[in-house]
Amino acid sequence: QVRVVESGGGLVQAGGSLRLSCAASGIAFNIAAMNWYRQAPGKQRELVAAISSGGSTNYEDSVKGRFTISRDNAKKAVYLQMNSLKPEDTAVYYCNAHLGTFPFETDYWGQGTQVTVSS
Repeated sequence: QVRVVESGGGLVQAGGSLRLSCAASGIAFNIAAMNWYRQAPGKQRELVAAISSGGSTNYEDSVKGRFTISRDNAKKAVYLQMNSLKPEDTAVYYCNAHLGTFPFETDYWGQGTQVTVSS
């Protein structure tokens, strides 16, 4: 059974930090691309940060220099360190595990964790 579970969300003041964690089980984690998405009220879900199976990273422009994605294959976990948080970072953050390549690809999602940044 595949499970993707996020944790670490919460309420923080602007300028503060949070660290999100995502634990994945039931998948070949070491070959999965792992991603963090977020969805704010009334907005589409957007990709925030990505890390490939080889450790290459990419970030959405608005979080570059503030967020850091990392992974621990031994623990089957991925993390998102968020610093210098802004009210516009408020959203539900989702962990995504992406396996395979087009057209044989599969995505697994967590249930999401709320991040609220107060001004």
